Amino acid sequence: MRILVVEDEVDLAHTLRTGLTAEGYTVDLAHDGRQALWMARTGEYGLLLLDLMLPGLNGYKVCAQLRREGNPTPILVLTAKDGEWDQAEALDTGADDYLAKPFSYPVLVARLRALVRRAVTAAPPVLAVGDLSLDVATRVCRRAGTRVDLTPREFAVLELLARRAGQAVTKGDLLCHAWPDEALDPNLVEARVSSLRKKVDAAFHRKSLQTVRGIGYRLVDDRERL
Repeated sequence: MRILVVEDEVDLAHTLRTGLTAEGYTVDLAHDGRQALWMARTGEYGLLLLDLMLPGLNGYKVCAQLRREGNPTPILVLTAKDGEWDQAEALDTGADDYLAKPFSYPVLVARLRALVRRAVTAAPPVLAVGDLSLDVATRVCRRAGTRVDLTPREFAVLELLARRAGQAVTKGDLLCHAWPDEALDPNLVEARVSSLRKKVDAAFHRKSLQTVRGIGYRLVDDRERL
């Protein structure tokens, strides 16, 4: 899972990245509010670890803006502002949990795990785009009720496209989602999409996986064309 750590104390940010990477997470860093907002909008994160006192745009505003835009990513606020009103304001703007500095690292990790569990529970177990369905829990894909065997990478690419059905998804986002721990060539995405088209489209005489020139790909319900 990818986590975005938003912390303007550079040493602390790097310490958190080292520790969370050892826990098995993929960690990106942002050091100001505007950068954090842009990364949260354009990346595919499982969780945000957000400081409140940030240059450019404070954490309250980052959190509130993401929630206004419908971004459901769980947010854990991490801050030196530990007053009751500070905590209440953070939660009221859309944060899911709050941890004051100085903090216990084992408690931080435990709270992150709790948020991840809640997010998984709340997420729909089956993603459906037209008659194409993906069971996220069992990693099973079906088209019109017929099972389609996919490799783990193919499933990951299709899963992100299904989660953003109808939207253009960049090759970079697909790379980060399907190959989270590696910096790889976007041609790998093209190869997986080509394979997916054969399995979920051509085999069923369909064209639901579309190319968006200059951006990436989009998954749509193409049944109205039939």
